[in-house]
Amino acid sequence: MGRNKTVRKSAASRETRGTFTAEERAAMRERARERKAQMHGVNREADGEKDVLAKIAEMSEPDRAMAKRLHEIIKTNAPTLSARTWYGMPAYARQGKVVCFFQSAQKFKTRYATLGFTDQAHLDEGEMWPTAFALRELTPDVEVAIRALITKAVG
Repeated sequence: MGRNKTVRKSAASRETRGTFTAEERAAMRERARERKAQMHGVNREADGEKDVLAKIAEMSEPDRAMAKRLHEIIKTNAPTLSARTWYGMPAYARQGKVVCFFQSAQKFKTRYATLGFTDQAHLDEGEMWPTAFALRELTPDVEVAIRALITKAVG
């Protein structure tokens, strides 16, 4: 039985290597570390802010400046959300469930950063609504729109 398990795991590993990019695999490893820390009783509430700020500090510009500003906007406009990492990205959660997150452009080598929302965000509008927004720059108008989204998401 042990041998069959090894064979299946090996086949699954080969399939995963061909399916996911190196960046996606790295994000999955980060998520596994986050889950392991949660399961071992690490206080995510206390360490979350520190972890998020460390992830932001690792980013290159202009993503770092955007992530810092988003962090400030979210902490100011949604103080009930707690900072934590999610797949190695800055994220903000309510009662342990991620509501929104920031994905830097460099993380997955895309041409823009993303502000995303999970199903925990209260953004529902009719039968269809956006859950992710491309960010190239945080202008005053963009910040106003983000504040409105964050307020609605936690509402």
